[in-house]
Amino acid sequence: MTGGKIGILRPDWALPVEAGFTTRCGGVSKAPYDSLNLAMHVGDDLAAVRENRRRLAEQAGLPEQPRWVAQVHGTRVVHAGEVERDVTEADAVWTDQPGQVCAVLVADCLPILLADHAGRCVAAVHAGWRGLAAGIIQRTIETLPVPASDLVACIGPCIGPDAYEVGAEVIEAMIAGGTVPRSWPSLSGDEQFQLDLAATAEGVFSQVGIRAGAATHVVHCTFTDPARLYSYRRDESTGRIAGYIRRW
Repeated sequence: MTGGKIGILRPDWALPVEAGFTTRCGGVSKAPYDSLNLAMHVGDDLAAVRENRRRLAEQAGLPEQPRWVAQVHGTRVVHAGEVERDVTEADAVWTDQPGQVCAVLVADCLPILLADHAGRCVAAVHAGWRGLAAGIIQRTIETLPVPASDLVACIGPCIGPDAYEVGAEVIEAMIAGGTVPRSWPSLSGDEQFQLDLAATAEGVFSQVGIRAGAATHVVHCTFTDPARLYSYRRDESTGRIAGYIRRW
């Protein structure tokens, strides 16, 4: 799993943007981060992470290193031009400038990429259940200088509902925040629920005005695909994949 060509899953878009979701394949990190871990904050060797990031920029043809943000499960949205890499706290980053690369890191949470049809602006969003409940998608779309009806969205690899059991307090928190969770009672009982993060996000897209059919998936469950994807719930000590996007 070390070295060679890195793995990238790409949205099925015909837009003037460069976008993708990395896999864990093609890097130099050692176990348990093997091999294309892109996160500095998980305990991996920092020299390995820097090499992995270099490989991403080189093999994806990026004009710069992505504007990595320090994610905190909040609702702050920043312009890429404001980002001090790995320091600026935010959970979404956007740009309307060519040459700036937006990115988020995940290992079960939703990586969401947004772009308008003309490629004038793009965004990368990190959304776990807390971010969905707090309105990170809505806040990002409100920040972009185009109407929601002009946007397309792609949801990258995340934990699937069969592998994601949460307590009733999570469902209640999402409802209290104005987000309709796509969930159903777990067979394990004890007021546990299976939560579908991707379907919940799609519901938010519809609510804010993204047109039907403008949202797509790169459908892979992080929990059930250990060969290609990291999962914090499965492994805890693990790396992070990236969702990245830039306009031409």
